[in-house]
Amino acid sequence: MRALLARRDTRLLVLARLIDMAGSNALWIALGIRVKELTGSNSAAGLTFLAFILGTLGAPLGGALVDRARRRPLLMVLNPLSALLVLPLLLMHDRHDVWICYAVMTLYGLASATTGTALTALTQTLVPPEQLGDANGLLQTLLQGLRLIAPLLGAGVLAAWGLGPLVLGDAATFVLAALLIALIQYREERPRAIRRTAAAQVAEGFRYIARTPALRQFTVAAVLAVMAFGFCESVYFAVVDTGLHRPPAFLGVLGSLQGTGAVAAGAVAATLMRRVGESWTVVFGLVCAAAGFLLSAVPSLLAVAPGTAIMGAGLPWIIAGINTLFQRRTPADLMGRTDAALNVLIGIPESIAIAVGAVLIALVDYRVVLAAMTVLTAASALYLATRTTRRRASVREEGAVQGTAPPSATGRQSVS
Repeated sequence: MRALLARRDTRLLVLARLIDMAGSNALWIALGIRVKELTGSNSAAGLTFLAFILGTLGAPLGGALVDRARRRPLLMVLNPLSALLVLPLLLMHDRHDVWICYAVMTLYGLASATTGTALTALTQTLVPPEQLGDANGLLQTLLQGLRLIAPLLGAGVLAAWGLGPLVLGDAATFVLAALLIALIQYREERPRAIRRTAAAQVAEGFRYIARTPALRQFTVAAVLAVMAFGFCESVYFAVVDTGLHRPPAFLGVLGSLQGTGAVAAGAVAATLMRRVGESWTVVFGLVCAAAGFLLSAVPSLLAVAPGTAIMGAGLPWIIAGINTLFQRRTPADLMGRTDAALNVLIGIPESIAIAVGAVLIALVDYRVVLAAMTVLTAASALYLATRTTRRRASVREEGAVQGTAPPSATGRQSVS
């Protein structure tokens, strides 16, 4: 980690991403609250986040753009454009103006997906391959810590001074992020010209995942996992109400416990990946999530509290492991489209799971939903562990046939 942070360009990139997400996270929660205040409708508030998700489904178009341009100059353009994009929210004064929020959030989703993909691709080329795990582990630690603070900050500023300061603050963070990225001294080579139709370019990321066994298997495992996490949006309201007999505000306590577990796990994510590799890091994260869901089904704070923290601990291991493997196994000129394809392949089932979870929690006991979540994450862990073991055996057999020494049992090549 020390070697990673010794690089000036890496420090600037990490700081730019952190500042960018700080403003966004504070604004997102405030927008949902503001729409609720203006309309009195929970559904209208929920549509704010749905609009954002719908925007992110355009990620493959953004991914194609990322692979056709140098990533640093592209980010220097995208961030100021995002700053301009949020300013119409200043015109939202009553319930008749809520459509402005939905329009902005849809475009915000597309811009955020494109910017995130460009940052992932720039990280891949800026950070040495052996330090990618450190970079992703550090990012997860900082981002999970940010998620503990930013929502409270957003809600507090909204209550005290209204939405305006948050909109202007978010715009300012985009501009500051662009300036930090401009200070990066790394010079990228001009991308090769892509002589394919737009549709073929967009589809290439999906095709690359499909024909690369490790990426395909990680994607299958991730899809199973995000379906379980999608149910969280509804089920933990029932855990607090029906299971613990606490007021809805107690959900904030559980959120803090989840964030605390995530920060602690994120701090050791890089070390874990160096010891056991990306695949097993993700497997361990999935096992933590399954254990957390199972404990949350027990109607006692003595079980739910540690269960929520354990579930939170699984998140950074899953995300950091997947991001690192994709960056290591994807050519630089395909990174934008591959990352965008992964986001869509995960985003669609996650959106469906959120909707299904909202229906299920009204029809069946919340413990049944938690049991289903446990089964999904456990199945994901078992699937990935089995595939990882088979890949390791295959690599060893190939090494034996070629007369080379087999990889170390804990080496990255043996598990990824």
